[in-house]
Amino acid sequence: MRYGFVLPYGDARAAAELAEIAEAHGWDGFFAWEGIWAIDPWVVLAAAATRTSRIRLGTMLTPLPRRRPWELAGQTSTLDNLSGGRVTLSVGLGVAGEDRFWLFEEDPGRRVRAEQLDEGLAMLAQLWGEQAFDFRGRHYRSRVIGALAPPPPPAPVQRPRIPVWVVGAWPRPKSMARAARWDGWLPHHAPIDPGRQDGGFSPELLRSGVEWIRSHRAEAGLGMDGYDVVVEGSTPAHDPRAAAEQVRPWAAAGATWWLDADWSLGFDIDQVRTESERRLRAGPPKVDE
Repeated sequence: MRYGFVLPYGDARAAAELAEIAEAHGWDGFFAWEGIWAIDPWVVLAAAATRTSRIRLGTMLTPLPRRRPWELAGQTSTLDNLSGGRVTLSVGLGVAGEDRFWLFEEDPGRRVRAEQLDEGLAMLAQLWGEQAFDFRGRHYRSRVIGALAPPPPPAPVQRPRIPVWVVGAWPRPKSMARAARWDGWLPHHAPIDPGRQDGGFSPELLRSGVEWIRSHRAEAGLGMDGYDVVVEGSTPAHDPRAAAEQVRPWAAAGATWWLDADWSLGFDIDQVRTESERRLRAGPPKVDE
């Protein structure tokens, strides 16, 4: 089990200071929120990279259908080189139905965004390779030309590529199959019967989803070694035992990462920084101690 912290809001200077604290207090990852017309998370993470040497760095999460894959490839490969190979890319469809996140364009709908997500992921795998390539999708394209001058960004340090965690809506098979094809599952619960009242997502549902992914990957000749199952929640800083007890059922159900995230802190940078530092200094909610 590894433990990450999500900075729900904050600037690059705060992130650099907090990431250094996270590394010093035993956390394994530091993640930044990515929004629309917001503080740039890749600048935030670059600042964090310069103050750390061990912890992984990433967003939570990148709405890939809202981004140009070639620009994201440059940002992620640049950060991976700066950090010495510590980037994890987390992606999903992006927020729907909230006006704040659709100020500049109309939502094309879930089906189109799902197509863009699949095409964007397929392009990223090639964009990280430093070579021009042919790609013909419904939404994106690429073509081979002569010499690329200036050249594309250097390939990521990590091989064969930067790990990608993908949102998978359990038990929706298309969404889950997408998550199973990549390097990690970010669980989201989307019951087939939306009217069903089942108390929300639970360790039991997570276990069912992990077994589905295990079976799906086995059919494709893939194992679970190195595959991540990522659960997010908020644990108390003042009671390490209670924090560990909160995480333990998720670990037993198959989670490999716990991300501590308190989205209720709001948007006061000073307050978020103070509360984040308090939680980080208390250390991660380790279930094996």
